[in-house]
Amino acid sequence: MSENNLLSPNSAPHSDVEDIKRRSNYLRGNLKEVLEDRITGSIPEDENRLMKFHGSYMQDDRDLRNERAKSKLEPAYQFMLRVRAAGGVVTPDQWLMMDRVAQKYANGSIRLTTRQSFQLHGIIKWNMKNTIQEVHESMLSTLAACGDVNRNVMCNPNPYQSDIHAEVYEWAQQVSQHLDPRTRAYHEIWLDGEKVVDSRDEQVEEEPIYGPVYLPRKFKIGIAVPPTNDVDVFSQDLGFIAIVEDGKLKGFNVSVGGGMGMTHGDPKTYPQIGQVIGFCTPEQLVDVAEKTVTIQRDYGDRSVRKHARFKYTIDDRGIEWFIQELSHRLGWQLQEARPYQFEHNGDRYGWVKGSNGKWHFTLFVQNGRVKDWEDYRLMTGLREIAKVHSGDFRLTPNQNLIVANVSSQKKKKIEQLISEFGLTDGFRYSALRRNSMACVALPTCGLAMAESERYFPSLLDKIEPMLDEAGLRDEEIVIRMTGCPNGCARPALAEIAFIGKAPGKYNMYLGGGFAGERLNKLYKENIGEDEILASLKPIISQYAKERNEGEHFGDFVIRAGYVKEVRSGQDFHA
Repeated sequence: MSENNLLSPNSAPHSDVEDIKRRSNYLRGNLKEVLEDRITGSIPEDENRLMKFHGSYMQDDRDLRNERAKSKLEPAYQFMLRVRAAGGVVTPDQWLMMDRVAQKYANGSIRLTTRQSFQLHGIIKWNMKNTIQEVHESMLSTLAACGDVNRNVMCNPNPYQSDIHAEVYEWAQQVSQHLDPRTRAYHEIWLDGEKVVDSRDEQVEEEPIYGPVYLPRKFKIGIAVPPTNDVDVFSQDLGFIAIVEDGKLKGFNVSVGGGMGMTHGDPKTYPQIGQVIGFCTPEQLVDVAEKTVTIQRDYGDRSVRKHARFKYTIDDRGIEWFIQELSHRLGWQLQEARPYQFEHNGDRYGWVKGSNGKWHFTLFVQNGRVKDWEDYRLMTGLREIAKVHSGDFRLTPNQNLIVANVSSQKKKKIEQLISEFGLTDGFRYSALRRNSMACVALPTCGLAMAESERYFPSLLDKIEPMLDEAGLRDEEIVIRMTGCPNGCARPALAEIAFIGKAPGKYNMYLGGGFAGERLNKLYKENIGEDEILASLKPIISQYAKERNEGEHFGDFVIRAGYVKEVRSGQDFHA
C-alpha cells in the first residue's frame, strides 16, 4: 500500500490515533511492559488505544470515583474483555470456560452482546493475561473484538432453518478468519509466543489486508437469512442477505454503508442504513468482503475519526463510485440483486424443532446479562445445562441465548433443568420487553452519559401497564436504550428508542422499521422519566384505537404524523 493511501483522502493531517497505530509495530507498542507494572491498575492512553485491538478497553467504576478521590486513591481501574465467536456459536465446553473465568477473574457475570460476542467486566490488569490464555485454550479469541479492524462477523442463528444456518454459518466463519489481523503481537503479549519481528527490521511482518495502520475506524459485517433480520443487516458496514431458493443457498445480496453511531449536537454525524447494490454467489463472498474492506482502508477518513466510518466514505463519494471501485478491485461485477422479504428482527422464543430433526430452546436474557439473582439463578442453570448438553449454544443478535441442536434423548433432561431453575422463554414478559435491548452504559462504560442496562428494566415496568390498559401486552414493538449516541444496541432502528443525553435525561426517537429497514426520528429531546411516560401514553392509546390491521407501531407513528419517515441517515437531522 502506498504512503499516499495512509493519509486522509482529503490530505488533511491524520489523527493522533493514526500515529499511535503507525508507531505501534503492528499493535505491540509498550503493552507488554505496562501490563507488568504493578504500581498502578491503569495503562497509558496510547496503550489503551492498542488494547482495543486485543479485545479490551480500560474502564473504571464511575460509582466509586468520588469516594476513591476523597480517599486519595486512583480510580477503580478495571478492564472489559470481549470474546469473539463468529456467528455467536460456542460449544458447551466453551460456555463453561466463560462461566469459569467470569467467576475467577471478572465480576461474576457474563454479558451477551448485540454482536453475538461475550463481554466480561471487572478484570483487573494483572489478571488479564491469565484470562486471555484460558479463553485461547478453549479455541476462542479476543483478538479484533474491538479496534480499527473487522469486528465479530454476525450470522443469523435461526433454529428452524438449521441446514441453511449451518451453511451460512460456515461462510460467516470463513469471512471472519480471512479478515483476522495477521500480527503476532497477540501471541507474543498474551500467549507467551516467540517474538517474530526484530525491532530493527519491521518489514519482516505485514498485514496483507489492513496494512501497518489498519482501518480508519471499526468495520462491521453481518449475514441475515430472510425472513429474519435479527442481525439488523442494514446497520452493518457490509451486510449479506442470504438468498434461498427451493431450499438451497444460491448466494447473497450485498448491502453497504450502514452504521449506528453519531455525536449529539453534530449534524455532520448520523446513523445510516445500508444500500443493497447487487448479488454474489457463495464462493464470491470472501472476495467481496476483502475488497470492500480494502476500499475503506484506502479511502476512509484518517483525519477526523467522527467522520471515519465506511458510511461517510460512501455518502461523500456516492454509491455509484463505490460500485465501480468494487468492480475494479474484484475484476468482475456483482449480479443484479434478487428478491427477498424481511418480516421481523426479533427472536422466536421457546422450543422449536429444526429441519435437521434437532431441538432448539431460545431463552430470554434481559439485556444480555447472565448472572445469578436471589430469585433467578440464571447463571447456575445454564452451567448445569452446559454440563449435559451435547449440541451448541448460540448467542443471538438480540442478547438472548439459544440452547441449540438438542437431541431428542437430551431434550427431557434439559427441560428438567429449565424447569428446576425457572429459566424463562420470555413469554411471561410483555412482547415489548421481549423486543428490548440495552447497552451496558454506567457504571463502567466511559462514554455513557446516562444509565441504560441498569435503568431500562424499571422504565419498562412503568410502560407495560400502559400496554396492558390499551390491550397491547402481546403486541410486538421494538424498543431500545443506550447510554450514549454511539449506538451499541442499534437504537436508531428501533420503533421506540432512548439515547442518553445526561444523567436521567434521554432523547426519544420514534418510527424505526419493525424489520430493521428504516431509521427512526427524534421526537423529544433531553427528557426525563416523567415526560417519557407522559409522551408515550397518548401515542400508545391512539395506536391501540386507530391502527390498521397488521400495522406496526413504527409505521403508525409516521402515518399519524408524530415523526417523519427517515430512509437515509442524511435526512436524520432534517
